[in-house]
Amino acid sequence: MEYLENRELSWLKFNARVLEEATDTNNPLLERLSFSAIYQSNLDEFFMVRVGSITDDAKNDKNKKDGKSGFTPSQQLDAIFTAVRRLQPSVEDAYIKTIEELKPYGFEHVKFENASPDEQKFLELYFKREIKPFISGMVINDSLPFPFLKNKELYAAVQLASKKKVCVGIIQIRHENSERIIPLDEKGKRFILEEELILRFAHLMFKGYKVIDRTVIRITRNADIMISGRGAEFRDRMEELVDKRKRLAPVRLEITGEFSREALDYICKKLKLRNVRVFSSRIPLDLSYVYTLQELDENPDLHFRHLSPRKSSMLSESRSVFSQVKAKDILLSYPFESMTSSFIRLLQESAVDPKVVSIKITLYRLAKNSKVIDALCTAAENGKEVLVMIELRARFDEANNIEWSKILQKSGVKVIYGPKEYKAHSKLLLITRKAQGGEFDYVTQIGTGNYNEKTSKIYTDLMLMTADRQIAEDAQAVFSGLVNGTFVEHTNKLLVSPLALRPQILEMMDEQINIAKQGGSGYIAAKVNSLNDMAIIEKLVAASKAGVKIELVIRGICCLIAGVEGYTENITVRSIVGRFLEHSRIFIFGNERKEQKIYIGSADYMSRNTIRRVEVAAPVEDERLKKRIRDMFDILMKDNVKARIMLSDGNYIRAERKENESPLNAQEFLYDEAYRRLEEKQAKQERMRENREKTSPKSAKTKRKSSKTKK
Repeated sequence: MEYLENRELSWLKFNARVLEEATDTNNPLLERLSFSAIYQSNLDEFFMVRVGSITDDAKNDKNKKDGKSGFTPSQQLDAIFTAVRRLQPSVEDAYIKTIEELKPYGFEHVKFENASPDEQKFLELYFKREIKPFISGMVINDSLPFPFLKNKELYAAVQLASKKKVCVGIIQIRHENSERIIPLDEKGKRFILEEELILRFAHLMFKGYKVIDRTVIRITRNADIMISGRGAEFRDRMEELVDKRKRLAPVRLEITGEFSREALDYICKKLKLRNVRVFSSRIPLDLSYVYTLQELDENPDLHFRHLSPRKSSMLSESRSVFSQVKAKDILLSYPFESMTSSFIRLLQESAVDPKVVSIKITLYRLAKNSKVIDALCTAAENGKEVLVMIELRARFDEANNIEWSKILQKSGVKVIYGPKEYKAHSKLLLITRKAQGGEFDYVTQIGTGNYNEKTSKIYTDLMLMTADRQIAEDAQAVFSGLVNGTFVEHTNKLLVSPLALRPQILEMMDEQINIAKQGGSGYIAAKVNSLNDMAIIEKLVAASKAGVKIELVIRGICCLIAGVEGYTENITVRSIVGRFLEHSRIFIFGNERKEQKIYIGSADYMSRNTIRRVEVAAPVEDERLKKRIRDMFDILMKDNVKARIMLSDGNYIRAERKENESPLNAQEFLYDEAYRRLEEKQAKQERMRENREKTSPKSAKTKRKSSKTKK
């Protein structure tokens, strides 16, 4: 269909938008370098997961066709490799240009041949003393086994002169005591990379051989693993599978510069890789080191302006969070507001509150030194019932979550692992507290992002905390289902996949279609990370045809093409890629304020979320909070700095700024608004304090005394 886009190609367009930030002159130079690294790490994961999965399909079901583009697995791979190669010059140019522009600030990525004679002597001595003792050269030919190359690790590869047909040498770059950035000045801003130095002196590692050609190589391995199961043995099997993933088949080989075709063919043969999967680069194959450069210079011209999360203006520090949520619903917005002073505080207070009887929570990704885990362990040690559903299949966090599950169990927490065939991706918390008369009060929290203190400072997310009893009842049903391995089919208010989310979403879209057909102004809006669910896509197309106005803010994959005549001309799609990762999910249905329905939740409009995972979305019913979310969405739709607009051919252009229109960066605006809200609250509290002092009996007595003294 002409209004559909292949998922993989749509994702590559998203990563191209990330790369645009590496060339945006409005971004500080060191931040531009970071975007180059983000582009590269995004692509690594894409190859490990998506290319890995499609490679498996090409072997096992080669005639299987993509439902949106009609491509077979092999055709998808060809299209992916072509698109990645087209982007490569832009990646290289962005890095090289930024490094060049950093020279006036003292930064320089030095090539060995461009170093001074004294620096070259120093580097040779450094190699012999600090590197050579810790590495070894492996000679490979047909009579010797090919070494196992670790996923994403750097290796020096050389072609060696030999009487035999081909002889290759391999040196692993990284070692336990290595420093990848080798400084050439006191501050370390002039530097050479360890792999470049090893490559320069690789001939010293192969005595008796002549080095004919040399390059740095890097393998990307398939990481698409999935396992189903429940019970105590599930964690053991997950540990085995995580270890197995390290040894899965290669899906990509990267090299620096040009390399001997003969030696490259030999390496590909040993790795069982076709040459089409070899990608050459003029820049370092691993740019993660650039984050270290950010710490070497505090010049504000090189960094984004410092921003720190504010305390929520909706919460008072003098009362418990539980009591405040009981009085009114609370909406938190990250990274603009602090997770520590709100959600973490709620957990910590509940862990020691003698009236709190139980805490139930779903965990997907956690920070390294998680305060969430600390609070849950404290609660269990204090005798409370603590139930934690921790998802051991959270990709690339499996090992971390396995360890967290062990720590939780040691503290007496009841740990479960969710449904057998489905990941639990929901962000759900339920706290039960004793009230007067033998009753119980409940606080339920539903979020769009993980309970991760680190990412809460760099991802935009929303969190609703409510004392609504019907929502608490729904949350209890979700936890019961997770314990019993069943799914929620009916709810009072929450949307819960895999059975009770997509049907309700489609029903609310149908309501807007009926309004439009009856001459009204139907309206559908959503902010999600990705859209590929065909049932939702077809319903959006039907809504567009019926005249419903549809506004979508989709950061990443969007398999629906907007503005296609006869199908999607009433749909606009915009993507915002900026300093923070847009991660919140918002669903809006209807124009009429009183009847408008607004939800926030953990699910994207992807079939994996809507019908193959446990996800939870909650209605926002408080009119103050609904207005706040509408205002947020309006700001996102007005962004003319970081927003890109999808065209009817599926490509994106930057949002144009109208004549006399001021620049509006939605993320900066929302941060400034958080500052303003807190300042207004503090000013109001100060005025109230002053008024109390003026009208208090003590103040009046002091005034009378002062008056008598004057007489």
